[in-house]
Amino acid sequence: MTAARPPKQPRRALHGVLLLDKPLGWTSNDALQKAKGILRAEKGGHTGTLDPLATGLLPLCFGAATKFAQASLDADKRYLATLRLGQRTSTGDGEGEVVEDRPVATDRAAIEAACRSLTGALLQTPPMHSALKHEGRALYDYARAGIEVERTPRAVTIHAIDIVDWHDATLVIDVRCSKGTYIRTLAEDLGAALGCGAHLAALRRTGSGLLDVQRAVTIEALAAMTEAERDALLLPADVLVAAWPEVRLPDDEAGRFLCGLRRRVALADSPAVRVYRQASATPSRAFLGTAHITAGELIADRLLSPIEVQDCP
Repeated sequence: MTAARPPKQPRRALHGVLLLDKPLGWTSNDALQKAKGILRAEKGGHTGTLDPLATGLLPLCFGAATKFAQASLDADKRYLATLRLGQRTSTGDGEGEVVEDRPVATDRAAIEAACRSLTGALLQTPPMHSALKHEGRALYDYARAGIEVERTPRAVTIHAIDIVDWHDATLVIDVRCSKGTYIRTLAEDLGAALGCGAHLAALRRTGSGLLDVQRAVTIEALAAMTEAERDALLLPADVLVAAWPEVRLPDDEAGRFLCGLRRRVALADSPAVRVYRQASATPSRAFLGTAHITAGELIADRLLSPIEVQDCP
């Protein structure tokens, strides 16, 4: 007679953002499902795919915070990338076969010049070995089948590339860029600019918008915590829009705004603002949602329900 399995723990209605340090080899969905199970959360989602070969910051949204996940998807990103100079691979990273070996004859000045040449607004062609969809299938599925798919170049912006370390054929760079930037493609372009070729040997995401990997927790650490310690890690939903201008409304105006009514405000037009209820009797405020301002009107975009609204520091 087999032993009975212990009953499953009930799921909980959690609301907030968990900053996870994604481990190597895991998909973003692997990490989400594991964290969701540990937290026993009813509803969760991640804020954009981080390749299995990449580690680092993966903001996970639970409950009401999922309403604002797009803001993190659209935010600028920061990466620590390790390049192997002198080698090109079939995939642009360390998983592929080496297709070209060349000597590395360069100096720091040449590397700095190459980094400058790849800074600013660029057009990038998505690599075949990527999760970008074509007719419902990821490009890497076509690549594994030996099928080349025509890709449309994308406009991206590289804000800065700084050299962190360089020794022989190993180059480590700190990259700040717009969403949708393929660091694997940047590594190959940098190798081409240096005349020796290169591939991406390792990648770690260190930032997304104002969020930093230094505040992130590993899966192992999360699993070892008590439930109270895990819950204390959840950040309020407004951390995803912390870079947006802030609007505060008194109690009566906040109630009307939560009902979706437009409000007159003496503020300049803005495509995106975060809105709070500011109670007169307390210094605390409560995040209500996001909006935009047009011609002096505050127009709601994403709203929390009254039961989801919580006080913020």
